[in-house]
Amino acid sequence: MNTLGDLKKIFERDLDQLAQEISAYSKESDLWIVKGEIKNSAGNLCLHLCGNLQHFVGKVLGGTDYVRNREAEFADKNVPRSTLLKEVATTKKVVSDTLHKMSPPQLDETYPINVFGEPMTTGFFLMHLATHLTYHRGQINYHRRGKS
Repeated sequence: MNTLGDLKKIFERDLDQLAQEISAYSKESDLWIVKGEIKNSAGNLCLHLCGNLQHFVGKVLGGTDYVRNREAEFADKNVPRSTLLKEVATTKKVVSDTLHKMSPPQLDETYPINVFGEPMTTGFFLMHLATHLTYHRGQINYHRRGKS
């Protein structure tokens, strides 16, 4: 089993699918619809996923100079689809480059920051980030099918 390689493939696949979901909205304005119990638009979820991965993978593990603005991920509105897609492409490159530079023993090391109130391995947290991406990508798919 090549866990790093597998994680890289999963992140790349799911970020490609995120871009496909964003592109599949027939009306760009529908990316920003919130209604009823749905409090986060697809556009905001996309920004959140990109900020999350660029911070926790790119900055923390890869040493990039990314500065996360989590509040803006949920507050920004009407960001052009082209900007969202560029952000997804940047995120994919950052995640891919970071995982490519890592060695398998790093997965067993403690993740450098305490995110959930207790230590965890880098491998565990990367799996968490992959499932977080998939969870929100599924929400975007559901949102899109209900809107477009």
